[in-house]
Amino acid sequence: MSNAVISGLIWLAAAGAAIVLVSFFVEAMRPIPATPERLSWAPHIPIQYVTVNGIRLRYINAGEGPTLVLLHTLRTQLDLFEKVVPELVKSFTVYAVDCPGHGYSDIPSAKYDAPFFADAVEGFLDALDLRNVTLAGVSIGASISLILAARNNRRVVRVVAINPYDYAKGRGMARSSFLARLIVALADIPILGETVMRMRRFFVMKSVLDGGVADPDHIPPELLTEMYLLGNRRGHYRAFLSLLRNAESWETARKAYSNIKIPVLLLWGDRDWSRPEEREHDRQIVPGAGMATVENGGHFLPLDRPDAVIEYLLAFQASEGISRDE
Repeated sequence: MSNAVISGLIWLAAAGAAIVLVSFFVEAMRPIPATPERLSWAPHIPIQYVTVNGIRLRYINAGEGPTLVLLHTLRTQLDLFEKVVPELVKSFTVYAVDCPGHGYSDIPSAKYDAPFFADAVEGFLDALDLRNVTLAGVSIGASISLILAARNNRRVVRVVAINPYDYAKGRGMARSSFLARLIVALADIPILGETVMRMRRFFVMKSVLDGGVADPDHIPPELLTEMYLLGNRRGHYRAFLSLLRNAESWETARKAYSNIKIPVLLLWGDRDWSRPEEREHDRQIVPGAGMATVENGGHFLPLDRPDAVIEYLLAFQASEGISRDE
């Protein structure tokens, strides 16, 4: 090997090390957002906290009627439901919670896989002693709901699973955009994955989330900005990286769906990242599951088509099931 080549490799290694060091500096200088005392979109609904398995979780509770627990997607927070909660509280006692590592909940050092999230939500139901619960989740929130149903959790009586995230080895997010594919691919590479996460930029997150809705205007700008800034919380990027690196656990968990014994509605946006055969697979393995598709709806269906989400939740609650042929 020539001296020129050796010299070039040394310079390349030095440049790489410099970028890694700069990324730590960039991360350390990011401003950490203050924890709000009120919801900007519903200041009359109090923000509450509960400790589950040593993890402090933020949640809200409002309304009267049957108990409905809303579970958000990966990399979002309970505010994902800001367009549906004001209407749902007229018919349900609504709970929405920030999962660990998301929103304003604690960010523990943990393996962020499917069982970890399912245990956290199960603990949330126990801590608040919620009974006869309808779980309605989106993406990993939908998968968490199905996992708890498969565990035959005694507190859960029905599930509305919106765009379950249990296919493509848990890497469905890569179908959102070119930048999403790049992030998912780089996340698995040691050192490089961490460096990329620390050097994150707003336009990257916006590109990923825009690819999850039928119309980017359906994402409230204030929510988009808040979710980006929350990535500055200490440990947040590591938690998200762990979630990506354990993504296959969501598809693995799907194997237990055949144990489900309660009514389930699989609700898909027609522009969700999942493919028809992946949706049909869930329908086949969940005993007696109903399935419906919402037009002009993407992965973040409560933002795209809040009207449809509300309509199906009300109808499913009233009927306790929807025909498999719907």
